[in-house]
Amino acid sequence: MMIRVAIAGLGNCASMLIQGIEYYKSKGDNYYEGLITPVIGGYKITDIEVVAAFDVSKNKIGKDLAEAVFQPPNITPKIVNMEKKGVKVSAGPVLDGVAQHMTNVFNPTYDGTLEKALDELKSSKAEILVNLLPVGSENATRTYANIALMAGTAFINAIPVFIASDPSGYFPNKFKEKNLPLAGDDIKSQLGATIFHRSITSLFRLRGVKVEETYQLNVGGNTDFLNMKTEERLISKRISKTEAVTSTLDNGEVIKSEGKIRIGPSDYVPFLGNTKVAYIYVKGSAFAGMPIKVEASLEVDDKANCAAVLVDVIRAVKVALDRKIGGPLEKVSAFYFKHPPIQAKDDEEAYRWFKEFIEM
Repeated sequence: MMIRVAIAGLGNCASMLIQGIEYYKSKGDNYYEGLITPVIGGYKITDIEVVAAFDVSKNKIGKDLAEAVFQPPNITPKIVNMEKKGVKVSAGPVLDGVAQHMTNVFNPTYDGTLEKALDELKSSKAEILVNLLPVGSENATRTYANIALMAGTAFINAIPVFIASDPSGYFPNKFKEKNLPLAGDDIKSQLGATIFHRSITSLFRLRGVKVEETYQLNVGGNTDFLNMKTEERLISKRISKTEAVTSTLDNGEVIKSEGKIRIGPSDYVPFLGNTKVAYIYVKGSAFAGMPIKVEASLEVDDKANCAAVLVDVIRAVKVALDRKIGGPLEKVSAFYFKHPPIQAKDDEEAYRWFKEFIEM
């Protein structure tokens, strides 16, 4: 029943994912508090085992997972005592995974190659490769997607690079041909800014209120936000988050073309650490043109929010593997990702699609 998982990018989200799995194991097999879905296709969170990991930091490479997840620049606190896993972190190819202003922070080595990563992935017998590279790692993400294809491994793309939703159709078709599940792109949080924003705009639409302008500004203090200080690394991120919101509106394309929507990371605030703060504003017109305005803020632990979703997606992808379903998992991705191959109109519809997949 073990689900064998490999991770590319051993940052704060990976740290919380790995620690979180151990946390639930320590609580016993039937402890489900805090999980979105306790059991998926017969699989529990305690069935997940990380069997390989790739990173570019000299601080982490060669160390056991139990030690590597606490190495700088990671700042995720220790939530559980972890014994050594017997899995050492391997060097991955750098490519565009390290922005120039992040070189001193990540302390990279350039020893990793595609060939070495492929050999390690194969030898680990991982069934699923999870991509958790820094935002803006366009070429590196495509490289790992190709490594997954060559290794015969399912792929989960948690960052805003368009793999499952590749407009060219290259990766969707390749994973379909290989009969390998593909989930993505850009992971939603358990209860994050995008889900919250979509809920507000969906409510406006449901109640007949026309959205005229809206923004979502996010700040945080971990390396994810520091990495995103460079605007050119945010092109796909802004598209992903914006389309996740405009897809809930009848006039989404109109307000986008008019420049009446702005969504995305806005600043790095070091003392916030892994805390993410989102500021959301929505202005609309209701009955007889009367105005309605919503201003809200949301504060969450950014990495726990991510890990809670990943443990569901990993199990759903394992179900797809068991059923020999290849290609983009549209019904899974619509519920758990910001930029899926097909957007649901709202999260209630997306959840129905996910339930249909699990119960089919």
